[in-house]
Amino acid sequence: MTEAAPPVYVDFPINEVLGILAEEMPRYARPLVDQMGGAGATPFRILVATILSLRTKDTLTAVVAPRLFAAADTPAGLLALGEERAAELIYPVGFYRTKARSIVQICRILLERYDGQVPADLEALLALPGVGRKTANLVLTAGFGLPGICVDIHVHRICNRWGYVRTRDPDATELALRAKLPAQHWLTINGLLVTLGQNICHPTSPRCSACPVAAYCARVGVTRSR
Repeated sequence: MTEAAPPVYVDFPINEVLGILAEEMPRYARPLVDQMGGAGATPFRILVATILSLRTKDTLTAVVAPRLFAAADTPAGLLALGEERAAELIYPVGFYRTKARSIVQICRILLERYDGQVPADLEALLALPGVGRKTANLVLTAGFGLPGICVDIHVHRICNRWGYVRTRDPDATELALRAKLPAQHWLTINGLLVTLGQNICHPTSPRCSACPVAAYCARVGVTRSR
């Protein structure tokens, strides 16, 4: 007898699902930037660490970011450090030279336009070199505690896999979530789904047998699981 496929929900029970994840995910390591935000890291550190983490595993970012911040952890300090030295310190994160260039340019802009402070404004953040919607929203939520929905590849994949949204890319997922996700989950959905994605809901062959919300998942696009 074959196992029945999980139901496809017309009205996905997002409150119940995120409530379960809020209880279950603390047993796993939190994403690095969430840890930094909880530890009171400055918005500038959150911004730089998020840029470093793009296409780079948290385990590497957790080594590289403190190394950079030990040398300089303010816009003035990093600008004085210079692009070449910054690149040396953040190696071997992905695209380390490009990231060093962006970080130094950001520091110059922050000093020239914002008195050395990171702006708590989405559009102002998006105008900074190398800052996309994921980074800007994470700075708002983890750095300032302001409303925002940070959508990375994990949030995009899982929300579509659940059947909660049907979107083609993370930016479209963010806009869809802004329209339908209850406001009380805006600050927490990224941390919960990144943790779920890193440990259980993998891109290929997700560990559905270990997932605490498997019963609610439509498994859209899943062809193989464990």
